[in-house]
Amino acid sequence: MPRAAALALLALLPSGGAMAENRIDTQRPDAPELAAYGSYAVGVTTRDFTHEDQIDMLALSNDAPLPDPLPRTDRVLVTEIWYPAAEGATGDTVLHTFLRNGTTEIELQGRAMRDAAPSDAGPFPLVIVSHGYPGNRFLLSHLAENIASKGYVVASIDHQDSTYRDQAAFGSTLVNRPFDQIFVLDSMAALGASDDPLAGLFDADNAGLIGYSMGAYGAVITAGGGVTQTAVDLPWGAAQGQLAVHLAGSDSHESLPDPRIRTAVAIAPWGRQYDFWDAAGLSGIDIPMLFVAGSADDVSGYEAGTRQIWQDAGGTRRALLTFENANHNAAAPFPAPEEGYAVDPALGWAPFEHYADAVWDTARMNNIAQHFVTAWLDLYLKGDAGMEDYLDLVPVASDGVWSVGDDGSPTEDHTYWEGFPNRSAVGLRFEWLEPGE
Repeated sequence: MPRAAALALLALLPSGGAMAENRIDTQRPDAPELAAYGSYAVGVTTRDFTHEDQIDMLALSNDAPLPDPLPRTDRVLVTEIWYPAAEGATGDTVLHTFLRNGTTEIELQGRAMRDAAPSDAGPFPLVIVSHGYPGNRFLLSHLAENIASKGYVVASIDHQDSTYRDQAAFGSTLVNRPFDQIFVLDSMAALGASDDPLAGLFDADNAGLIGYSMGAYGAVITAGGGVTQTAVDLPWGAAQGQLAVHLAGSDSHESLPDPRIRTAVAIAPWGRQYDFWDAAGLSGIDIPMLFVAGSADDVSGYEAGTRQIWQDAGGTRRALLTFENANHNAAAPFPAPEEGYAVDPALGWAPFEHYADAVWDTARMNNIAQHFVTAWLDLYLKGDAGMEDYLDLVPVASDGVWSVGDDGSPTEDHTYWEGFPNRSAVGLRFEWLEPGE
């Protein structure tokens, strides 16, 4: 790196060893209406859930015979929970986590207060959040605390073998993602019926699921999208054909979808570009789904990836939000931490790339995601039919017409996207497909 460029980069980093203030709660002036924080204060707390006696995917290899019996292990799923807090509650608002390299400690500054007293206004719908590979439970923290302020309890999972700190063989992620998601739902239901301080705060029978990348891969399977035999047979996939547990039409997969999960949001779901699903397998999805993608996604693919999943899931009502020219990081990660601006010697690249997009401002994408996820969850988990107005849109935002009278009220020819300030929806598409389409 040229010396001048290096010095300029160092000037952006925190000095004196102090942690940077990495805000996850930014609300830009051009944020769409429903991105705004809600009326509830927000608390955040941590729980550890242990899924006992699971197949140890890390002990299996295609280069060795299949052990009999199969090796078993316990999966510890550290889970961060954001929730509506009591009025006047207090607590530390810093989240302590790690950078993409898995070694650099960073702080994230939001609005959620650590271990704040919960609200007594529940029960609220429950939302499970599932990160990418690798990632961690804080990657979508901007979205988690935002929707918690609107009356949701949000449980975000650290998926063992898939975090920045313990990233391991990909086969573990392929097999375990859907099981982790259902197990955390079960664990939250048990917590809600216990003497835990959060007991009674949420309704685990009225739940949603949000996944990003491999978390969205898991969400597609959990929602009913069984994988193909091609996916099961991939030599670089899950060892010894263990992905067959999610094979479309199998008894094991048919028993997986849980009626407590009423809807799902899949952001850049990975797998379709490698034929992990086909139209027959995806037809098993029968809950409403919102898909989110960048049209330039070179990790999960767009035309042959997310868009194809959306088109193939013909058994349900589903929508697709597209960020034109955005890549794989569209909408999901919080803004790149300042500590990630420098090239990391172990990675060989700046962790900034893991969070940011070359075209879109991350805070802008976060606000748009907050807006649409709020409308979607309010519609399908709270039954708020008024949210349809924010989802019944001209498919290509730039085709919308801004037309208001002198008093600011929309005229008859006003077709601009509901909730978006004038000129602010450029670069977006929102499309619907109904069952059978």
